Amino acid sequence: MSSEVPRARLASVSPAEFRHACGRFATGVTIASALDDRGIAHGLTVSSFTSVSLEPPLILICLGHEATMIDVFRRAFHFGISILREGDHALSQRFATPGQDRFEGVAWRRGQTGVPLIDCALAALECKVHQRFTAGDHDLLVGCVVSTRVEDGAPLIHYAGRYRRLVSDGGG
Repeated sequence: MSSEVPRARLASVSPAEFRHACGRFATGVTIASALDDRGIAHGLTVSSFTSVSLEPPLILICLGHEATMIDVFRRAFHFGISILREGDHALSQRFATPGQDRFEGVAWRRGQTGVPLIDCALAALECKVHQRFTAGDHDLLVGCVVSTRVEDGAPLIHYAGRYRRLVSDGGG
């Protein structure tokens, strides 16, 4: 008796259907940042961010191949993640809009690896690139966290195509 499961023909889900379904998962909003070969800061808004491992401390971000600065991240040895706080809608939009110097007028500092980190971030993580690979139309970067900074406050939340507020239920 064969242990193979017969492969059924499944209908494909359209990109619009997939985006709509995934939009029902609430996410925090981050700015991923890196330096180019000339030491110039680049960053973009990323909601595809997650922790992967505690030992070693690994995180993962996903960057679409259409991102204007994908090559900066492909060549970088380090990158930063700045987790935005509630009220940072304008900052999120700024880093999602191509065609401008996204760091101009934004308070930021270089971390110990040199990567740019947003000063007002709820948390900041500096990462050494641990692994890169391609899956579909995205590059996945796994970073080993080498430094963190954490502040008190509430996160910027994105759900169903809109920014939302985190509301406490009063529980502990």
